[in-house]
Amino acid sequence: MPTRLDILRESEARLAGVDSPRLSAQLLMAEVLGCSTAAVYLDRDREVAPDQAARIAELVARRAGGEPVAYILGRREFYGLEFEVAPAVLIPRPETEHIVERVETLFARESAFHFADLGTGSGILAVTIATLFPHAKAVAMDLSEPALEVARRNAARHGVADRIRFVRGDFTRPLPHGPYDLIVTNPPYVTEREMAEASPEVTAFEPASALVSGEDGLDHVRAMLGPVLDALRPGGALLMEVGWRHGEPIKKIMSRDFPEIGPVSIIRDLAGYDRVVFLRK
Repeated sequence: MPTRLDILRESEARLAGVDSPRLSAQLLMAEVLGCSTAAVYLDRDREVAPDQAARIAELVARRAGGEPVAYILGRREFYGLEFEVAPAVLIPRPETEHIVERVETLFARESAFHFADLGTGSGILAVTIATLFPHAKAVAMDLSEPALEVARRNAARHGVADRIRFVRGDFTRPLPHGPYDLIVTNPPYVTEREMAEASPEVTAFEPASALVSGEDGLDHVRAMLGPVLDALRPGGALLMEVGWRHGEPIKKIMSRDFPEIGPVSIIRDLAGYDRVVFLRK
């Protein structure tokens, strides 16, 4: 029978055309073998049963076709929590964690605040914030009912479903159930050109409606700012993930269309790119 190292080498070779072939192979092998990714290599001389080898080969074939590992496994970690993911929702990105980090500086752990998560997708922001703040209550909104179903399951998984109201709706229209102390959102912000040039792992598998926002990537931002600002309480905060060059354009939109709102701050990611817009009403 083949060893773990034999299969790891074979799988990595089959995955040469995708991102991170070694890591992808380890993750898929660990899933089938029921072990850690480290054990895949550390126990490299252990033999693999034929049925397990066949199952690994099936998963590797899917990955070789470009399917993201998170969709194959059906889960992804975000801010230390495990979330179900499916093709109906975007795969959580670490950049979005900057929103949660800032929320932790805005509210004390025992604060009882009311917040909205617009375009909730798998529910990572609503569920993570509700988990961190046990007295907070949320409205999680999305246009996609399949996405809301995933978010509901994630809320139940982490024991916060009783404090999150899931609403199917359009966040570019007046928002229900306000006013809010906080609004968080990761709206579509990819430009049409960026999407055309993106990896097939994104374009062929992740929902384009949750990614693309017109020629400059700001169509959703322009449409949602009015309803969002109307729904915030005086002193309420907005944290919105944006594209890597969107900071200054959004500042110009705010100064032109909403001059009464206070200053806009741009939070940059670890690479130094624009990542989150922060403002208080």
